[in-house]
Amino acid sequence: MNPQALHQLLEAVAQGNISPDSALNQLKHFSFESLDSFAKIDHHRHLRTGFPEVIWGPGKTPEQIAQIMTAMAQKNAVVMATRIEPEVAEQLALAIPYLTYYPVARICALITSELTVKFSGTISILTAGTADLPVAEEAAITATLSGFAVKRLWDVGVAGIHRLLSNRDIITEADVLIVVAGMEGALPSVVAGLADCPVIGVPTSVGYGASFGGVAPLLTMLNSCAVGVGVVNIDNGFGAAMLAGQILRTAQRLKKSSDE
Repeated sequence: MNPQALHQLLEAVAQGNISPDSALNQLKHFSFESLDSFAKIDHHRHLRTGFPEVIWGPGKTPEQIAQIMTAMAQKNAVVMATRIEPEVAEQLALAIPYLTYYPVARICALITSELTVKFSGTISILTAGTADLPVAEEAAITATLSGFAVKRLWDVGVAGIHRLLSNRDIITEADVLIVVAGMEGALPSVVAGLADCPVIGVPTSVGYGASFGGVAPLLTMLNSCAVGVGVVNIDNGFGAAMLAGQILRTAQRLKKSSDE
């Protein structure tokens, strides 16, 4: 339950629009809600971390995902399920009306209110190559659904560095940069040498055999000599978006405190 929903519930009790017993029944699921024997939905996560729980699709049946999404939609304006393959999305669409599917990002979303930008700042997302798009789009859609402004710049890897340098404005205007790269993974270091904001490197499993399924770009990013580079796990576009969001939310909270 998000803070707004909790506040509305308490106001309804105070005004006599809902009975204490009915409110108590709703609050039984305040921390988590059990669904049969396969899931425990963490409704409290939004209050603790600022972001609601997100469903990891692999390993779950379409029926389980649909049941979890439906339950979460009772208390969240946006419900996300990640790593959803097209055939699973088709089955989910039959069970859940108004489901939105982002095929490149492989994200399903149940959106019950209009999407708006809720937080200040811009997350700019760059890819080294077109093959990195699925991971980058996972980050972009995650950030957008979470209420952040997003800019995209695709296919600007170091093999043609002039493509990056001709788009310096994307780098200089960003408040957080997510840089997605496979192969040798050099792009985050180059970008960090041009940027005055945090850079989140996302290694991808794109590359020839010596890239070891993303281990080579991961190590390159971890060994970056440029300052201000943080690195998430291989192919973890979702995690990069969440980290970028937390950075912007913290900056917004600090600004609010200083203004007061």
